[in-house]
Amino acid sequence: MLNLSEMIDHTLLRADATKAEITKLTEEAKKYQFASVCVNPTWVAYSAEQLTGSTVKVCTVIGFPLGASATETKAFEAKQAIACGATEVDMVINIGALKDGDDEFVKKDIQAVVEAAAGKAIVKVIIETSLLTDDEKIRACQMSVQAGADFVKTSTGFSTGGATAEDVALMRKTVGDKLGVKASGGIRNLEDMEKMIAAGASRIGASSGVKIMEGEQSTSSY
Repeated sequence: MLNLSEMIDHTLLRADATKAEITKLTEEAKKYQFASVCVNPTWVAYSAEQLTGSTVKVCTVIGFPLGASATETKAFEAKQAIACGATEVDMVINIGALKDGDDEFVKKDIQAVVEAAAGKAIVKVIIETSLLTDDEKIRACQMSVQAGADFVKTSTGFSTGGATAEDVALMRKTVGDKLGVKASGGIRNLEDMEKMIAAGASRIGASSGVKIMEGEQSTSSY
């Protein structure tokens, strides 16, 4: 069984994040032995350098936060990030295509990133649950399984809502033990994290990792 800290992707995805803040993020990740730091692509190389010799991985986001980039762009972005040191990539699905019922496009969009990452990085698929019906959540999870992804993930943290225990449970029920489930968005304290784990989450994305470990309440939205 993993320690709680080893289930956390210590996250900083704000547009105005500075080098000093990224440095602090990596230092905290090393101190608490989080699973990874999750940063925007521009910070991947620097984060990888800062984390050399540690067990903490570098996670980044692809097609973020809207998921509306071209499939080829997402695949290229993933390749570039991996070349810079990312070993985990969290990609956003094409939400409009899912709502249009174009499941084949959604699957191929995910598959392109999976193929770009093959043997080099794990792929987590952000389905943005706050914008989806339950049927759409189920289909997004099914497409993720069929495309060969490693995880499904609730949210970007930049939309209309974050993770809920109900969504995590639905996602876990849909993917079974084939994929991991990452809960992200609005997880601010240990109680929130434990609810997500009880619902079936195997990874937690949060900017409040330190506060979670120290038992404090965070006001962060991610």
